[in-house]
Amino acid sequence: MPSSTTLKLSEKLKTRITTLAKAAGKTPHAFMVEALETQAALAERRREFVAVARAAEQEVAKYGLVYDSDEVFAYIKDKLAGKKPKRPKATRF
Repeated sequence: MPSSTTLKLSEKLKTRITTLAKAAGKTPHAFMVEALETQAALAERRREFVAVARAAEQEVAKYGLVYDSDEVFAYIKDKLAGKKPKRPKATRF
């Protein structure tokens, strides 16, 4: 069962939300719930992205191997075009 939460909004923000919700064919409540769900999902994705980036940074620090981004992008582009490109080689950092 959903729990209830109270939000204190300025009149200006409340009016903006009401106007935007009506334009979207939603209630202000549905509009706010959707906005909160979207922001929560973005925050989770951001946190995951940062965790992956930190792990990659630690891997580079440990092994010192990196790939040239131009070579990687060219490889991906050729792969998507159906070609059989040579895989980029890791180099010492």
